[in-house]
Amino acid sequence: MLIKVYGSAVFGIEATTITVEVNIDKGIGYHLVGLPDNAVRESSYRISAALNNNNYKLPGKKIIINMAPADIRKEGAAYDLTLAIGILAASNQIKSDTINDYIIMGELSLDGSLQPIRGVLPMAIKAKEEGFKYFIVPKENAKEAAIVDDVTILGVRNIMEVIDHFNGAKKIEPTLVDTRAEFYKNIDFPEFDFSDVKGQESIKRCMEIAAAGGHNIILIGPPGSGKTMLAKRLPSILPPMTLDEALETTKIHSVIGNTKNEGLLYQRPFRSPHHTISNVALVGGGQYPRPGEISLSHNGVLFLDELPEFKREVLEVMRQPLEDRDVTISRAKFTVTYPCSFMLVASMNPSPSGYFNDPNSPMTSSPQEMQRYLSKISGPLLDRIDIHIEVTPVPFEKLSEERKGESSVAIRKRVTTAREIQSNNIRATRVNVNAANMRKSIIIEQEDFFKAAPPSNEGIMVVNPPYGERLEVAEGLPNFFEKIGSTLKHEYSGWEAWIISSDMDSFKNIGFCLLYTSDAADDL
Repeated sequence: MLIKVYGSAVFGIEATTITVEVNIDKGIGYHLVGLPDNAVRESSYRISAALNNNNYKLPGKKIIINMAPADIRKEGAAYDLTLAIGILAASNQIKSDTINDYIIMGELSLDGSLQPIRGVLPMAIKAKEEGFKYFIVPKENAKEAAIVDDVTILGVRNIMEVIDHFNGAKKIEPTLVDTRAEFYKNIDFPEFDFSDVKGQESIKRCMEIAAAGGHNIILIGPPGSGKTMLAKRLPSILPPMTLDEALETTKIHSVIGNTKNEGLLYQRPFRSPHHTISNVALVGGGQYPRPGEISLSHNGVLFLDELPEFKREVLEVMRQPLEDRDVTISRAKFTVTYPCSFMLVASMNPSPSGYFNDPNSPMTSSPQEMQRYLSKISGPLLDRIDIHIEVTPVPFEKLSEERKGESSVAIRKRVTTAREIQSNNIRATRVNVNAANMRKSIIIEQEDFFKAAPPSNEGIMVVNPPYGERLEVAEGLPNFFEKIGSTLKHEYSGWEAWIISSDMDSFKNIGFCLLYTSDAADDL
């Protein structure tokens, strides 16, 4: 007898429906085909033990199982329940006329209980797209799958619940989640708060500007100055994720199994890999492709603590993803693309000893040590970090104050307002923040700028634009310049400009950007 049941395979962050065809005929043997890996081949032992321990058994006949499409590799133990239900249905041990309406996934233990699996959210989305009515998953994954509307999610703890459900003995209760209510209930409770940070008011302002513009930032300072503490609190002042961003982020984390019992991710991710990480672990890939740290930071923050301690080749692989906001992993047998739109936050000591230019510290580093230390970070990578800021230790008097700083919720309101203004101003460019605006080289005609600018004897004038480009007018424009006397010059692309006005009050935003991107800007 031939029976078809349905499962799902995740490739990248997208799912593909797998048809499991079970045919039982005269003879003896168990044959599983359709490009299964070792974990899938070993399922026969788990299925046999689980059925025997629940008073069912594998039929003593010839069992042929085909997993189609046969050219897609099936990996992992998540097909155990699919195969078991197919075998029971083909041997008439369960009877159901609606089994074709179900996607069935789960890993079996030897006693018949179910273990959680990875990639449930992409599977549920695919089930909805292809018109399946029900999705049976382990109980631990039910809340995650229930994010998707129009598919009834049935969370089960063991195989007997599934058998009783199909035989009509006891129906499984659906798992219901009000996604929007859960999402908006949890978005305003960050794990870390800026009110915990004593002093460092200028650095907090710098972090606020970086959050408002979506700019990458590097914190440079001696040990104990608070670099890591500040970086961990950056996600708390970023605007709350939209529901679409939360779904996309959850989808990526679902693939590696980071969402068990949690459902939708409400807070922006914060990832902080150790400096011994490999380039594959950072950008993704492997024999069976998995998203890397830059993709797990999608819509959030990637924090690289002690940046010079990372291997140079590891840091270099980030250059293209920082520009393109996605990463394509290409191998001989597959090509997969992961999104990776994240804010890069890095920290480093100013020297190997950590106390360069500190008059209170006797520790010094030789010029050769300094050169070797700083050469680990390439110029092109630093060019992609918009804001460089020096962090100094907080005096004891500040640390001992009882007064708390401004809360993350208050700062987040200003950041959200700034994001809304940017989004409205550059709506036609299809980007939302200044950082993305600059990366995509959005251009504005110079005459359009001066219509809204101060009189022609004040403001920013541009000479010799390279390759016939036009002036890009944006709050983040001066991030590309360094101050040379009275001239601002783009280090890489050849822009030259100068400030005619000596009164910078009307250019506060520009002044802030220059302050945080150029040491020479102190002259302003």
